[in-house]
Amino acid sequence: MKKTLTLTLVFAFISLFAFAQNQTHKVVVQLNTSDTLVWQGALKNISNLQTALGSSTQIELVAHGSGISILVDGKTTQKAKIAELAAMGVLFKACENTIRERKIDRATILPQVGTVPSGVAEVVLKQEAGWAYLKY
Repeated sequence: MKKTLTLTLVFAFISLFAFAQNQTHKVVVQLNTSDTLVWQGALKNISNLQTALGSSTQIELVAHGSGISILVDGKTTQKAKIAELAAMGVLFKACENTIRERKIDRATILPQVGTVPSGVAEVVLKQEAGWAYLKY
């Protein structure tokens, strides 16, 4: 009886561990600062997240307001890191409201970047869908 209980507990633990390892994590990162040190830190944390949680982790960075420059060629200090992370599956989204309000030429948006109609609305929608949230 004791052996059966022990084996049951061992299998339950192994199953729980396997489930935790296969879980898909979803993280939305909101960026609305022009501080280039914050940009660097945010991208480093995204890289660390992928390392810690695995390649099945879904990460989307949404830039709006003052943070939009991270996604603009000629203004960003993070062009190479964005390309690297995008190649690893990280999504980068620029706010169309900010692009329009700041009169940013769409041709200057980095090629790895998509757009969303509203950056803040995108963050809200992701949170409502159960995504974890980080703000920079």
